[in-house]
Amino acid sequence: MAAAGKPVLLGLRDAAVEGRPRGPAAWTASKLGGLPDALPAVAAPGPRCGRCAQPLALVVQVYCPLEGSPFHRLLHVFVCARPACGDRGTRSWKVFRSQCLQVPEAETRNAQKQGSRLAAENWCEGSQDWGSDSEETPPPPLTSDPGPDRDGVGAADCTAAQLQALHLQDSTLAVTPRSPAGEGLPGHSDEPQFQPYYICVADEDDYRNSAGLDHAHSLLRDYQQREGVDMEHLLSLCCSAGGDEEYEKTSIKSGDQTFYKFMKRIAACQEQILRYSWSGEPLFLTCPTSDVSEVPACGGCGGQRTFEFQLMPALVSMLSSADGGLTVEFGTVLVYTCEQSCWPVTQQAPMEEFCLIQEDPDEGLFT
Repeated sequence: MAAAGKPVLLGLRDAAVEGRPRGPAAWTASKLGGLPDALPAVAAPGPRCGRCAQPLALVVQVYCPLEGSPFHRLLHVFVCARPACGDRGTRSWKVFRSQCLQVPEAETRNAQKQGSRLAAENWCEGSQDWGSDSEETPPPPLTSDPGPDRDGVGAADCTAAQLQALHLQDSTLAVTPRSPAGEGLPGHSDEPQFQPYYICVADEDDYRNSAGLDHAHSLLRDYQQREGVDMEHLLSLCCSAGGDEEYEKTSIKSGDQTFYKFMKRIAACQEQILRYSWSGEPLFLTCPTSDVSEVPACGGCGGQRTFEFQLMPALVSMLSSADGGLTVEFGTVLVYTCEQSCWPVTQQAPMEEFCLIQEDPDEGLFT
């Protein structure tokens, strides 16, 4: 299991996406719904359902460059949202990773010599600035103010926060931009779309240290009462030192413990739609099965995959289409990506990654 204690960023629904942004304003933005944006020289993903063979709908687009990497990096999660399909398994979900260099190739080789270990801890730096306005060019809602250091633009220690604010005029791309399929163009009529909204980012610690959890406690109380568990005792354990350890020793029905831990962790921010923690620990909604220990190796380099982020129950109610014809249900979707974030020099198509879906054991609690 991934190491505990990794920083966690929460994704929250922000303003609606107006029109179809182009260029860096499009692919440096994280969003839910809409159509997928494409990085320069990389085709936009256009997957189809493994069951009905119809185009999949974009659930989220996440711009997430890594510390120690010279690449822009974009992840797309898709689902088959047609009611007639009825398949809620992995065949209806697809995850793709796209990358492109943000520094000249010669400088990239020098950076890679300094080490290939990747991290995302610095994603937290400047996260509170995401969504701030710029007096020059309006950035996407979740960029940071700091720009890349011009004196060290090729260094391997460029932080993810710096990459978040990167614009084409701030660096020289190692590739010649072209117009990949779907970039900056309106979607075809047969492409299913959820209403698009930007995703803003907050540090989980800021919520966990805040007060005002009456609503969250009320939801927990309702659940525990239905399940016949002593809520007052459990809440007292939550608020006491060592509450987790004490709670784990209490006798509760099979499966309740995992669900309770899930609810307790998200209680301070019920509206979170995404939890990002590169190489961190996923938050399971139900007791994990053997599938978690059997995450397949990367199809590109054969290396291990690591947990990167998960989609949360609150997202379900926010995924709506203009005609109301799309629907999707899930508890949480766990996304695993290549630990080395491999990207061959000649790669021009998105690389498929892996996800696990856990169903909601108590759907009414999140609506």
